[in-house]
Amino acid sequence: MKTTVVPAQVTTVEDKVAGSLSLQQLIMLTSPIFLGSVVYVLFPPFFKAEPYKIVIITVVFAVFATLAIRIKGRLLIQWIGILLRYNQRPRFHIYNKNDSYLRIKHDETPIVKPTKRPLEKVTSPIITTAVPISDKARLEQIVTDPRAKLTFRTNKKGGLNVHIQEIK
Repeated sequence: MKTTVVPAQVTTVEDKVAGSLSLQQLIMLTSPIFLGSVVYVLFPPFFKAEPYKIVIITVVFAVFATLAIRIKGRLLIQWIGILLRYNQRPRFHIYNKNDSYLRIKHDETPIVKPTKRPLEKVTSPIITTAVPISDKARLEQIVTDPRAKLTFRTNKKGGLNVHIQEIK
């Protein structure tokens, strides 16, 4: 099987329709025919050849034929478009970091803060139960016993869990 090397650069070749004329040139050279027929039909006296109609048709053909001329690989109408875009560009580029272009505009109206009411504290009644002294003494003995594996753990909400392993 034969393989060929493809060049790295991409070249575009315009399709030539008739001889050395491209499709765009051919359209530009044939459009005065249609425009001339519109002038012939719509301008008074209708459907009659008059000198002013012939002058209009020849001027339109001359303009379109001139615009279809190729200079340095581009049509004259394309060069005119390039020149117009070049002349429409900004002449001076002034850098100003305080410029407001493309910045988010914030509303300058003052924000009225609602008045704060003092929060009413919700107090839950603390229930204290009287623990007998005998239970307190027994608990103290369990906590101080080294065999009782006392562990303290905190949960995610900050609570403290105390675990005492049973002594046998």
